[in-house]
Amino acid sequence: MLFIALCPSVKAQRINLAGEWRCSLLSDKDGKQIENNSITTKDIILPGTTDTNHLGYQPSSKEETTHLTRLFEYRGKAKYEHNVVIPKTWKNSRPTLFLERTKPTQVYLDNVYIGSSNDISTPQRYILPIKKSGLHHITIIVDNTSGVPQQIYGNSHAYAEDTQTNWNGIIGQIYIEAENAKEETTNTCNGEIKDCFKDFHAGQHHFYANGHVIFLRGKHDACVWPITGHVAMDKPSWAKYMGKLAQYGINHIRFHSWCPPEAAFAVADSIGMYLQPELPFWGDFNASDTTLMTFLHKEGVNILREYSHHPSFVMLGLGNELWGSIEKMKEFTNDFRKIAPHILYTFGSNYYLGYQGIKTGMDYFTTCRIGGEGWGKYNTHTRGSFSYADAYEGGMINHFYPNSSLNFDEACDKATVPVISHETGQFQTYPDFNEIKKYTGVLYPYNMEVFRKRLENAGMLDQAEDFHKASGIWSALLYKADIEMDLRTKNMAGFQLLDIQDYPGQGSAYVGIMDAFMDNKGIVSKEQWRQWCSPVVPLLISDKYCFSNSEHLKAKIKVANYSGYHFNDTEVYCQIKQGNKTKFFIVLGGFIKEGLDSIGNIDIDLSRFKEPTCLTMELGFLDDTGMTQKGIGYNTYQIWVYPNENQTEQLKKGLIITHKMTDEIGQKLLRGAKVLFMPDSTEFVKYQVGGLFMTDYWNYHMFKTICENNKKTVSPGTLGILTNPQHPIFNYFPTEMHTNWQWFPIIKESHPAILDNMGKQYRPIVQVIDNIERNHKLGLIFEFQIGKGKLLICMSDLDKTLEYPEGKAFYESVLRYMHSDKFCPNTHLSDINTLKTMLQQKLENKNMDKLNNISQY
Repeated sequence: MLFIALCPSVKAQRINLAGEWRCSLLSDKDGKQIENNSITTKDIILPGTTDTNHLGYQPSSKEETTHLTRLFEYRGKAKYEHNVVIPKTWKNSRPTLFLERTKPTQVYLDNVYIGSSNDISTPQRYILPIKKSGLHHITIIVDNTSGVPQQIYGNSHAYAEDTQTNWNGIIGQIYIEAENAKEETTNTCNGEIKDCFKDFHAGQHHFYANGHVIFLRGKHDACVWPITGHVAMDKPSWAKYMGKLAQYGINHIRFHSWCPPEAAFAVADSIGMYLQPELPFWGDFNASDTTLMTFLHKEGVNILREYSHHPSFVMLGLGNELWGSIEKMKEFTNDFRKIAPHILYTFGSNYYLGYQGIKTGMDYFTTCRIGGEGWGKYNTHTRGSFSYADAYEGGMINHFYPNSSLNFDEACDKATVPVISHETGQFQTYPDFNEIKKYTGVLYPYNMEVFRKRLENAGMLDQAEDFHKASGIWSALLYKADIEMDLRTKNMAGFQLLDIQDYPGQGSAYVGIMDAFMDNKGIVSKEQWRQWCSPVVPLLISDKYCFSNSEHLKAKIKVANYSGYHFNDTEVYCQIKQGNKTKFFIVLGGFIKEGLDSIGNIDIDLSRFKEPTCLTMELGFLDDTGMTQKGIGYNTYQIWVYPNENQTEQLKKGLIITHKMTDEIGQKLLRGAKVLFMPDSTEFVKYQVGGLFMTDYWNYHMFKTICENNKKTVSPGTLGILTNPQHPIFNYFPTEMHTNWQWFPIIKESHPAILDNMGKQYRPIVQVIDNIERNHKLGLIFEFQIGKGKLLICMSDLDKTLEYPEGKAFYESVLRYMHSDKFCPNTHLSDINTLKTMLQQKLENKNMDKLNNISQY
């Protein structure tokens, strides 16, 4: 049956069309339209989509790993029909059909064609030529396969299957109004949007609001709504989403290649969130493609006219990682500035991957670099981590010795507009398979089921939760490092993370500290995260985290103060604790101005620490009574101290230490020798991976393809270490279960062995977590009983780590373990040749298909 919308009151000016409609699918499973015949007709609920109404085709495969799977996929034209009664009181009015968000449409009134629209970023409005009151029939054809430029389908988060999906339907408000409400609700004056009580502007290096310098602590938003498969259109959903972000210190959202709806702007207005929508495009900004240019220009004008009266709408980008005509980009921003001069504009987030630098017409620059740099150089970088395709060794964090002093001054000091760090982070974590049960809507994570099955086949499913926890905690520390590099940069204007939330597409990128549902993963609390993501952040400026006890810890203390306040006669404290015991308490006082401000220096004698020790440094503010405050300006760091006693050579006595396994050494093992075998990188060249300190960038599958296409070294692809801190090998080397800064020299000199053929029950002492594509069992340190002897294999050249106090301490801890009665390997092998055979046995084929990326042109 067809449903009739009745006017609830003769005085009503709006007829709500939400409710039951009749829907007919006009295309087959392959998207081919069946002429003059509907394949399926069903009564459905709008607002909604064919997916949410369970109309469509079941997935042909459950092996999809690059994104979530639609359970009711539909591509093509769908016809939506509804009857409506127009009241007599609407005589001489101008009824307007309002569709808040949909795909390209054609509208018919009483089976007579009215018009079409391909507005996808803003509401569609149709003036209905209704001459008489009474019953009328509305037909809307929605097409999610044609009507916009072809590039948009795969190159925009308004359409791409990676996140909100290419749905078919009508979402948000649907109604007929007696008069055109647009003229009543927007602030326009001669075609120009008025500046509504806003004061957000750009200086040379920073943004300012209400007379104060601000720092954008942003996240990328790719429209991830895994229950509905489409963006939420209501205020409560956006309030919940933005409320969580605010709890984690986020004050800014960049909408990657799409524009959010009215509800998002309204909520952002109420809580003070700064928004950057973008045109719905990612790719070649080709001036000669008039179809594409006309569409994007129209979408930009629509976005400004519909939403720019909102105080939260402060910035607009032309898209994501664009290349193409810079002159055309400038033309767009000039045109848009005439419509809404109070908005700040940029040519596109990370356009030309930053290589083209700042151009006239840009009010700010969101980028990963400012201009080009020589390979192996980092002088133009504006973030600390990259893929191996884009920067040598994946950027500064993975390349340089760990410290809390590196910044991006060299790049940002030269800028002529504010610089925002683009897509900061992208540190992978191993997925939490418990998340699978949360998918109760239109999308299902067959990708996660495939990854779980791969891990089960590799014999490591019992380690899944530990993999998730260890990689996750380490990723949070890496995010802290990357964000604090921004905060330490005097002329940095902000960052846009990728992301605080998992991204379920592009190969499946589990890069968030929250999952796709915006639930905390349990790897870092919001209180911990706010230590380095807040309006006020005290910062330790030190060239290293690891010290010998013969050294002094000499460092600077600074405060990144973007709270809008000056702090007069404020006391900042530095407290160093060993466990729960305070060892040092230093008070630094003074005036703290806005921006990045130096507070003072510390110089701490570390000679009292006679054993390897991990210390915690707390930085914070004292209140008027001298008590510490943890609600504002609180941050912590770990510091490691090792005794400056060189016992390495003495501890080597009685052990055989070798980089090559000879038959002679094999015979000694059989007779009872203790052997430390550190194979050089040529020993098992086909049965090892490289040493990667940080977790792999974004997704191994995709960037492996990109590196190979660009003839660059492929990342080792690993996600940090997993180990048992209580194992006796660490008695003189304090560690957690996960990677931390003291592991840098050991991991950088490593090439973990592939132990897939060692049996499913075998576990190395220090295991390296592999990515979800390969799931190799990787060993950094592992051991065997060979005959009467004992063999410890370390896939790191510890001799090369001796220049570092942590490297020497680790080496000595290993040697002490080998001398102890705790060195009792559980796995017995008959001889060394058996070990070599197992290590060099043919591995399971783990070839991957190509997975390209739009930006790598």
